[in-house]
Amino acid sequence: MTTTDILKSARAAWPALRGASTNTKNAALNAMADALIERQDAILAANARDMAAAKGKIGEVMLDRLKLTPERVAGMAQGIREVAALPDPVGAVVRRVERPNGLVIERTRVPMGVIAIIYESRPNVTSDAAALTIKAGSACVLRGGKEAFGSAQAIVAALQSGLERAGLPAELAQLVQDTTRQSASDLMQAVGLVDLLIPRGGAGLIRAVTENAKVPCIQTGTGICHVYVDAAADQAMALDIIENATTSRPLVCNAEEVCLVHREIAAEFLPKLKARLVDARAARGLAPVELRLDAEAATLIDGTPAGKDDFDTEFLDYILAVGVVGSVDEAVAHIAAHSTGHSEAVVSANPAVLEKFERGVDSAAVYLNCSTRFTDGGEFGLGCEMGISTQKLHARGPMGLEELTTYKYIIRGNGQTR
Repeated sequence: MTTTDILKSARAAWPALRGASTNTKNAALNAMADALIERQDAILAANARDMAAAKGKIGEVMLDRLKLTPERVAGMAQGIREVAALPDPVGAVVRRVERPNGLVIERTRVPMGVIAIIYESRPNVTSDAAALTIKAGSACVLRGGKEAFGSAQAIVAALQSGLERAGLPAELAQLVQDTTRQSASDLMQAVGLVDLLIPRGGAGLIRAVTENAKVPCIQTGTGICHVYVDAAADQAMALDIIENATTSRPLVCNAEEVCLVHREIAAEFLPKLKARLVDARAARGLAPVELRLDAEAATLIDGTPAGKDDFDTEFLDYILAVGVVGSVDEAVAHIAAHSTGHSEAVVSANPAVLEKFERGVDSAAVYLNCSTRFTDGGEFGLGCEMGISTQKLHARGPMGLEELTTYKYIIRGNGQTR
């Protein structure tokens, strides 16, 4: 089937889901989770073929993202069950107004329709995206990366069998068969067939979609995340936060890319930072963090001199740009100039600094004395997420079920005329 054929069949199937009860949707999700476990051997075999084909073509970190294990398949199934357990957003009355003329006006959540997702080489996104979309009452059209195509195909086949077992059309969850750029372009141009397009991936993918899409889309993902260590910081806390934000999973979008340190403590703190992220990690046989230092930081510790783009780069690696600033105002200004609007953190015991940072930083998530790594649908209590929106309309931050719905007004009367 062509991409357009797939979109048309998804739209034709949508009314069956649009009118489905919460119990029906939850039964379908649980059947989808069961099917993943039942078809685990076929999914792992397809993944093994994908891994063999990708070896030598993508890096080790990307290979790890591509790899599936029985534990990861079980985690995917558990993620679907967790979505099934969440409250259903469809039909919820967001606002109710009773007018003097007796009209009752209710703003009510309703499904989007057909949601398309373009993503790269993470097979678990296939099941996460389908689960969230279906619980939110919409049909799901997935366009994955070519490296994970076989894995995604096997996963979607399992999900479709679960849908059919619950009495819903298999076409509610489909995988685009064309992995060339043409299919991505087809989705971007599918006015009247795609109600919302969500790209999940690197900066190049996000930019291509936001610059070329004619259908509504949400900008997600790219995270140049900052941690500012104030003069009044608990330095041991700051080191723990920075190590977690930088090294726990450097390939994810909520990992720290930039550390800003107040000038008053830089001479004391930066050697501690180097000892923790470079020396101690190397001594334990772990990958040391490469510190890319601005001119002032480079006078205080050894590292790599920062290039002109290092404070504007999402490294997705064990690399941290480090700069020295003179105040919280200077840190906020630096973040405004270099951030992608994802997640920023401040470490300080000074309430005035915390308030100034909270009010001054215009990002989707602002952290006071905690790690940026919490920007995640599961950590925010939303279940598995569709992505992290770095724009302001209509969703911002981790996108869960509510962000995958729209609303309409329902007006109840007894003969009123205007």
